[in-house]
Amino acid sequence: MSNFTIKLGLLGLLVLLCLSLTAQTKEYKIAAVGFYNFENLFDTIDTPDVRDTEFTPNGGKGWNTSKYQEKLGNLAYVINSMGVEKAASGISVLGVSEIENVSVLEDLVAHPALADKDFGIIHHDSPDERGIDVALLYRKNHFVVDNMETFYVELFRDNGEINYTRDVLLVSGMLDGEKMHFLVNHWPSRSGGEKRSEPGRAKAADVNRMVLDSLYTSDPNAKIIVMGDLNDNPTNVSVTEHLGAAVKMKELKYKDMYNPMGELFKKGYGSNAWRDSWSLFDQAIVSKPLLDNKNNGYKFYRAVIHNKQFLKQPIGQYKGYPYRTFVGSAYQGGYSDHFPVYVYLIKEVS
Repeated sequence: MSNFTIKLGLLGLLVLLCLSLTAQTKEYKIAAVGFYNFENLFDTIDTPDVRDTEFTPNGGKGWNTSKYQEKLGNLAYVINSMGVEKAASGISVLGVSEIENVSVLEDLVAHPALADKDFGIIHHDSPDERGIDVALLYRKNHFVVDNMETFYVELFRDNGEINYTRDVLLVSGMLDGEKMHFLVNHWPSRSGGEKRSEPGRAKAADVNRMVLDSLYTSDPNAKIIVMGDLNDNPTNVSVTEHLGAAVKMKELKYKDMYNPMGELFKKGYGSNAWRDSWSLFDQAIVSKPLLDNKNNGYKFYRAVIHNKQFLKQPIGQYKGYPYRTFVGSAYQGGYSDHFPVYVYLIKEVS
């Protein structure tokens, strides 16, 4: 056999191998689903029965139209930057907290930087005494809403008075043609101390657990994402025991949730900082069916804390912390005192 024939034969084998690999190449669709605490997105209007006076032109923060518009622009910039590393179209679904009303969200999604994204809004006025709510923003060409419900978190003060907090928001619909459920949360704060305030977060977790059990009863293969500012870390009992969110896949039992933020927290990453200590209060937690490699739809791929350099305080005492809008009453002109978080979902399309 001549050298030429040998070379041609090898070339032919390489061609056949390339054709075979091309035939086996799979295409995937990736969606990003996230959560962002907006750090007090208030309008400038003094609303009766809402504790919003400080966020008015005459209030302690000197909140005015110029600052409000800058805040909207900053948030729009962050939203546009989320998820773009893997999901070409960016974020598809975004839970949000610390918003005063639906009007501020309407202003946000109409901002020139976001208008072409065509975000829809699901909002509900919670009874929270500060007047802040949770909501869901969604790209209308990615997610079609079927249903929304809210669930009251009943809390009481030591004297027996009702302690109003944020409701839990459930939004169900079709994400790129596939049934998905999103629970948006902002659990009670640690005001008064972590241990003293712990029962409130446990109660909020119990409400979520009730909703999860109901969804699983209707569909044992329900794909659910619990998201929010939980004011607890992935290792706190409210998350691990009351919600039933395991930080290791091998620990999962039937109806458990998987908390991918646990590994990030274990490595020292956080979404908010206080007194030189990082916490990972902002979380996205997925149901077990999103881990099933046998399903043909979306699966959990990766969890991300969106802590890009531009989102960090550049100088001073709080250098490296989330670049916030205010420190006390001092206007900083930043984004939020929390980093956003999101998860990537992936599915084979060919």
